[in-house]
Amino acid sequence: MRLTILGGGGFRVPLVYGALLGDRGTGRVTDVVLYDTDAARLRAVTRVLGEQAAGVTDAPRVTATTDLDEALRGADFVFSAIRVGGLKGRAEDERVALAEGVLGQETVGAGGVAYGLRTVPVAVGIARRIARLAPGAWVINFTNPAGLVTEAMSRHLGDRVIGICDSPVGLGRRIARVLGADPREAFVDYVGLNHLGWVRGLRVAGRDELPRLLADPALLGSFEEGRLFGTDWLQSLGAIPNEYLHYYYFNRETVRAYQDVELTRGAFLSEQQARFYADAADPGVSALAAWDRTRAEREATYMAENRESAGAGEREEEDLSGGYEQVALALMRAISRDERTTLILNVRNRTTLSALDADAVVEVPCQVGADGAHPLATDPLPAHATGLVCAVKAVEREVLAAAGSGSRASAVKAFALHPLVDSVNVARRLLDGYTAVHPELAYLT
Repeated sequence: MRLTILGGGGFRVPLVYGALLGDRGTGRVTDVVLYDTDAARLRAVTRVLGEQAAGVTDAPRVTATTDLDEALRGADFVFSAIRVGGLKGRAEDERVALAEGVLGQETVGAGGVAYGLRTVPVAVGIARRIARLAPGAWVINFTNPAGLVTEAMSRHLGDRVIGICDSPVGLGRRIARVLGADPREAFVDYVGLNHLGWVRGLRVAGRDELPRLLADPALLGSFEEGRLFGTDWLQSLGAIPNEYLHYYYFNRETVRAYQDVELTRGAFLSEQQARFYADAADPGVSALAAWDRTRAEREATYMAENRESAGAGEREEEDLSGGYEQVALALMRAISRDERTTLILNVRNRTTLSALDADAVVEVPCQVGADGAHPLATDPLPAHATGLVCAVKAVEREVLAAAGSGSRASAVKAFALHPLVDSVNVARRLLDGYTAVHPELAYLT
């Protein structure tokens, strides 16, 4: 089976390959094709993967190319993890937004809108080429903003594109762990959009254990989300929010914390990864060791500003191992081997959330098998969550409209409608600021 990774020179590709190395079942991935526009990054990551595979019998064969059509032909699965504009673009997203006093995070708020505006046209172009060159391939999208990009690609690939994210997996794992349950045996009732969802229940052997957690302040405050949001707020919600909702519930504090740091997250990662790629190009340096050191630092500093503003402390060691690569592997195995399983994924809504239309991509538990991923029926969200989900989905639709038409007015509307942008005039200045630094936005007129 052949897996093509778009963004194959990306820093997190070794996580995916590491998961593949541990899969010894029938029908496993035997060939990995790395595609990237940056040949130097491809060489660096290929070195890391070569060291990972040392001594592993029948490790998946790795080839690399800068030719997209060559990469796509013959693919059974396509994993999309591109970053239009690179980490420097992410840093500009943060800088422009923070100068206006609003959030510039890469998937939430003004930064997410800017990232979507320059990513969607590229993702749509890729989707069209997949439909033409590899119509039987399943596409796993990890490109951010994951829900928005998945919806854009689904207009050309239908249900053969499925979005993944590690946030719901990590949240469910933490809740199960604090309740003394095996995460593999727990059903996580998680509903919302990507980076905008809530755990409303955690069922073990048919019994919902979440009320026990919410009723115990000591237990509730013993894990990351309890410390991040505060036990009183979680008890008021009657649910455990995805960590990204901290940007909404504590926006003022978060923006202030981001304005006070010496380097924004994008700038930090840009500098950090530049050092890694330089080290990995040195034949006298172990590329895998350099990657391991960089990854550990990256994971430990994830959402550091949020944790500092909330007094949440350091991340727990168990949460430093990522997780999206295991979701991707489980998804591929379920489809290729018809191993029926339940995964939290980004898929078209159908009738899952009555407040949204059938084609809106949502993030919910899905039954997965050889015929793809199908969202499970769920209870409606409470009014406060429904309002937020509908508002953010309206923003995503304006981004899609702007990307499809090149309309500057639609782009301004996308910024202005976002709950974390507080003025139409701010929205106009944001778009001016972003078009000045991102050549990818020249299509907006």
